[in-house]
Amino acid sequence: FLSLVAEFCCGFFVILMLGNFWFLAVLYLLWLYHDWETPCAGGRRSQWVRSWTVWKYFREYFPIHLIKTSELNPNHNYLLGFHPHGVLVAGAFGNFCTDPPFKNLFPGLTPYLHIMPIWFGCPFFREYVMSAGMVSASKESVSYVLNNEGGGHASVIVIGGAEEALNAHPGSLTLNILKRKGFIKMALKHGAHLVPVFSFGENELFKQVANPKGSWLRNVQEKLQKIMGFALPLFHARGIFQYSFGLIPYRQPIHTVVGSPIPVKQNLNPTTEEIDQLHALYLQKLKKLFEEHKSNYGIPEHKSLIFE
Repeated sequence: FLSLVAEFCCGFFVILMLGNFWFLAVLYLLWLYHDWETPCAGGRRSQWVRSWTVWKYFREYFPIHLIKTSELNPNHNYLLGFHPHGVLVAGAFGNFCTDPPFKNLFPGLTPYLHIMPIWFGCPFFREYVMSAGMVSASKESVSYVLNNEGGGHASVIVIGGAEEALNAHPGSLTLNILKRKGFIKMALKHGAHLVPVFSFGENELFKQVANPKGSWLRNVQEKLQKIMGFALPLFHARGIFQYSFGLIPYRQPIHTVVGSPIPVKQNLNPTTEEIDQLHALYLQKLKKLFEEHKSNYGIPEHKSLIFE
């Protein structure tokens, strides 16, 4: 979805450049140069955009639900680890980039969804994603959000990243997390409490072409992901008037469960051992969150998370 909107915005910019309104494109380039660092400095959210009526229908289509399991004190800053990535990351967008789900359940907290910096280089599209509350996933951006002295900020990071999208098959419970410890280090440096978040149903929205590890397709996808920075899963779902084939996601319920916070004491120079210890604790809490809620959302008792 983001790719389609980004392509449209880039196409519109090219039309301006080549048409009679080239001067508008030049003015925008000057603005882009002036505004380049904004995605790393908290972005520029718009309550009007986040409250568009279309987002209500977007959430109701699946439908998307946000489940609260514990209070989050707005006097603290938080780093929410979102799992799994899925193909669309619909749960993350629907719950953290539109109002009122998060605002109603966690008053006093402002969520910032961190996405790949490459998206903020796309003309016009960058303005749209920032208005929804999205910011860069760079270290500088995460630090800016978590460095709020008064608390009340929540960084939302899709831990598995683009690589995990290639595992987004219906029924898949594989998370790319064992080697991902940068978010742990950021939480320690800023004393941000860690909160595991699991979105049940995220992997059920699309069917992806079989791409087991070691296959030629997976090898090509992984190489392209390393070059471009984002994955290219080959997926399909339903059409507008038929359910056999198309790019519209299936109507499968998404239940995004926000776990209990893991208190983190600020440590400006954490050791590798301290990072590993907190990472292990986070995995333990994430697995516990999944096990406690899986029966509520159709996951068989014998299935568990797989960490890679």
